[in-house]
Amino acid sequence: MISKTAKYAIKAVIYLGLHSSESHKILTRDLYEKIQVSESYLAKILQELSRHNIISSAKGRNGGFYLTRDNGDHTLMDIVRVLDGGQYVDSCVLGISQCNAEHPCALHDKVGKGKTEFNRVLEETRVSELIADLQEGDAYFPL
Repeated sequence: MISKTAKYAIKAVIYLGLHSSESHKILTRDLYEKIQVSESYLAKILQELSRHNIISSAKGRNGGFYLTRDNGDHTLMDIVRVLDGGQYVDSCVLGISQCNAEHPCALHDKVGKGKTEFNRVLEETRVSELIADLQEGDAYFPL
């Protein structure tokens, strides 16, 4: 329902929310192995998230990426839309470009409610909520 890129981005944002601050920034080289993606690919993802103010960054000797309170107000859908442009969440699960309510594919009606619910969760879940759940021990995150 979302791309691998968006999944990597969400993992990176969660990691930054748990382990970074304005005074403790994270370098791409310290994060890419945890996310299990190449360093150059993760760098592009982080730069794109930073460009859209989903995460914060600083250049220079003490530079790196970090999450602020304002960054935490973003929803998971904000992250997905920055990286996927809605391509996955709005598209047919079988990848049929002509699939729509008037001309549904074989799975359109079967997955429609679940897909709608998943998109609602992405729209309503803020990064700060995920971070709080993890900090309180209500969720698991192995990184």
